[in-house]
Amino acid sequence: MNPTLIVSLIAIGLFAGILSGFMGVGGGVVMIPLMVLFLGYSQHQAQGLSLAVLAMLVTLPAAYTYYVNPIAGEAAFNWKFAVIIGISFLLGGFLGAKFAVNIPEQLLKKSFAVILFIVAIKMFFFSK
Repeated sequence: MNPTLIVSLIAIGLFAGILSGFMGVGGGVVMIPLMVLFLGYSQHQAQGLSLAVLAMLVTLPAAYTYYVNPIAGEAAFNWKFAVIIGISFLLGGFLGAKFAVNIPEQLLKKSFAVILFIVAIKMFFFSK
């Protein structure tokens, strides 16, 4: 690994971590496009690396911060919900990865872009 690559990896990790802690996004929304654009990763490689990063407990401190600092009188989130979603995510991630590795990269990239676009439009125009 050369110094430029190390700096790029650190920058992607920091940027994704900051956005993850700030807005609850990181892996799919930030890291994958950055890895494809700046590291030259294929869509498959970027998705796999994003999942490997998320598998580490990197988001636990951010989640804990939200839990112990409820905002404006709101209750903290429910850890039981997090466990149920997490277990379901584990199964879904496995099934999704099994499906994704058999899809041509261009179709996978386009599917990824369409999902991001639909979510962005919905959030921008139809959120409260």
